[in-house]
Amino acid sequence: MNVALNDELDRIFEARDRNNMAPTIAALLPLREEHPHNPGVLYEVGGAYDTAGEEAIALEFYEQATSEGLVGDLPRRCYLQYGSTLRNLDRLDKSMAVFATARLEFPDSVALGVFESLTFHAAGNTNTSLGCLLELLADHVHAEDLDRYKPAIRGNAEYLISLDTPSTKADPSDVDLDG
Repeated sequence: MNVALNDELDRIFEARDRNNMAPTIAALLPLREEHPHNPGVLYEVGGAYDTAGEEAIALEFYEQATSEGLVGDLPRRCYLQYGSTLRNLDRLDKSMAVFATARLEFPDSVALGVFESLTFHAAGNTNTSLGCLLELLADHVHAEDLDRYKPAIRGNAEYLISLDTPSTKADPSDVDLDG
């Protein structure tokens, strides 16, 4: 994206009111008209609709943004919001597939792991949900009183995940990011 467009998106994002997204959406739609194939603009419009509670509209923009080729940190952020929105719309299998794809591409993303765990929970895989959160703790939280117990935490995580069905983890090849 060009610098002026990035600056304008930053300005709109800074001015947003999460409790009233109509002005943010109104500010983004002209940018979408000017840049209909810009993945960053499409992603931001999707995020605004998502925050406004209009998840079905947001999905379309996330899918368009992905197909247009997001770069940098935007693919990770879009996967997270897209997968979470799918979960909110009770499209759990697709949500799990999106998170599986995202976790392959961004294996160290704690945020992706947290929201993937929410999808596991929503799908009734509560053991996997808790197990994945324990793995995140063991891998990313560094606290003196926790560090000595990390092998036990990892062992408990592995055990919990094993309690759910073998198909709990989605196959990333099942995801169709274009809809």
